[in-house]
Amino acid sequence: MAVAIRLSRGGAKKRPYYKIVVTDARNSRDGKFIERIGSYNPLLAKDNPDRVKLDTERARHWLSVGAKPSDRVHRFFDQAGLLERAARSNPNKGEPGEKAKERAEERATREAELAAAAAEAEETTADVAETAEAGGDEGEAGAATPADEAPNEGQSTAEPAEGAPENAPADGAEKAE
Repeated sequence: MAVAIRLSRGGAKKRPYYKIVVTDARNSRDGKFIERIGSYNPLLAKDNPDRVKLDTERARHWLSVGAKPSDRVHRFFDQAGLLERAARSNPNKGEPGEKAKERAEERATREAELAAAAAEAEETTADVAETAEAGGDEGEAGAATPADEAPNEGQSTAEPAEGAPENAPADGAEKAE
């Protein structure tokens, strides 16, 4: 008979509570068991001593007889110092999937295209500014700007007084209602 040390679930819906039991491996998870050797309450804080209660003497006995612990129970035994659990390493686990890699590649190419377009636009803007500066020195007297041509229709061109809000109406101006 293959003997297993595993968790048997109890508690209400969404409120799990587990018994650490020794059972025949062929029995159902919550079914008949040989002996209860501890309990596990995942709702308690990890540093709480009542989170995992274990009868280490009985656990040693069942391990010496040949009982195989489940992965979770093996972790508990490792914390209690009963068994040594080898660390697992899966370097591919954290690697993104194929579709995520494709999306990242598309995003990188799109960003590169945008950066190239921005650099090109900046370069043309700089060229236009240089041309305007060079041309502005020669024909400055004869050229009229749109601001010079626009009539000032009763609006004050003076700066607002110090401390006054910039969008406040000028003295004597009517408020829009």
